[in-house]
Amino acid sequence: MASGNGERPRRVDVGFAGGQAITLRVTDEAYNGLRDALASNRSDRWYEVESDDAAIAIDLSQVVYVRRETAESRVGFRGV
Repeated sequence: MASGNGERPRRVDVGFAGGQAITLRVTDEAYNGLRDALASNRSDRWYEVESDDAAIAIDLSQVVYVRRETAESRVGFRGV
């Protein structure tokens, strides 16, 4: 997924009825689109999200939560 404004994708977990969940890496724009679709009274159940490595079709009627990481992950050691 290419982002023209240099935006870095962040981790988003989508949980479904029945306990399954998927983890995606998406831009803020893709995350906001998913949140808007969940909040609207859409007549169609399916919504396509562009993630870092694939397009994912999500059945909106089965989503029970969406969780987005809030801080950048840091790997490594920090000096004192």
